Amino acid sequence: MGKKDKKTLRGRVSDFYRNSDFGYNLLRPFYKIYVFGLKLIPDKLFIKWYFKRYMGYSFDIDNPKTLNEKITWLKLYDRSDLHTLVADKYAVRSYVAEKIGKEYLIPLLFHTKNASDLKPENLPDCDFIIKNNHDSGGYLIVKDKASIDWPTVQKQFKRSLKENFYYSTREWQYKNIEPRIIVEKLLSTEKGEIPNDYKFHCFNGKLAFVHVDIARFGDRRRNLYDSNWDFIPCVWQYENGEMEEKPELFEKMKSLAETIAKDFIYSRVDFYTVKGKIYFGEITFHHHSGTQKFKTPGCDLKFGQLLKLGIENE
Repeated sequence: MGKKDKKTLRGRVSDFYRNSDFGYNLLRPFYKIYVFGLKLIPDKLFIKWYFKRYMGYSFDIDNPKTLNEKITWLKLYDRSDLHTLVADKYAVRSYVAEKIGKEYLIPLLFHTKNASDLKPENLPDCDFIIKNNHDSGGYLIVKDKASIDWPTVQKQFKRSLKENFYYSTREWQYKNIEPRIIVEKLLSTEKGEIPNDYKFHCFNGKLAFVHVDIARFGDRRRNLYDSNWDFIPCVWQYENGEMEEKPELFEKMKSLAETIAKDFIYSRVDFYTVKGKIYFGEITFHHHSGTQKFKTPGCDLKFGQLLKLGIENE
């Protein structure tokens, strides 16, 4: 069985576990044993194994060269309480309000630590998105709350509140976040579409490049642009898409991203623009956990050379 097939099987098992009562009850004891085993593995050993598993090669973690290698190094050696604060999608709101202003926050409509509170009478009539504050990537978009199977949603979020994202990736900032469910207004363009997500990759407090995902929920494409919005001929996971004009609010977003990023060695600061207004998305410290392959030779090393970790062998 090839690597692609293994991933597919893993994904099917994951879906069976997370989206089926029978699957959850059947596999939960095995999952607990799996997590217990993960906890016994030292961080350095796990992180090196994790990198090789997804990137296909081993590297000297104390002598990183490429961007993915350096992001992986940061997972092990760059940890602080501030990282935990801003990785928390609820707590980061106060941090961002202080740093750049509350006017850049997406409206928060509801939050709770109890999944049973996710019911129509507690939620607004507008379009919204439900997500956890303590993990990466999990969410539910709701455009018609009357059509939602709320008991199922409650079960799924109750289960996700029990998970600790740290143990599966060793991204330390997630380890000590107090789990919570947040509900935010769903941003949409004048055409009713999900707006572009501008991801500002900042190295040592300065913008290195921006990546923009096009048609994220369809035929996904990705373009990279430098700090002047000049296209970078580089394919990173997804093929390039149509060129996009420099956003009218690009310089402002760049300034805001660098204001936030100045406290960190590497950070990815995400923004949306909707109807002439900028909204903060999130701060990420380890893009794709340091394991997203570049399809264009040399790009990983080129970007890695720009990121300075302050170590002797750099």
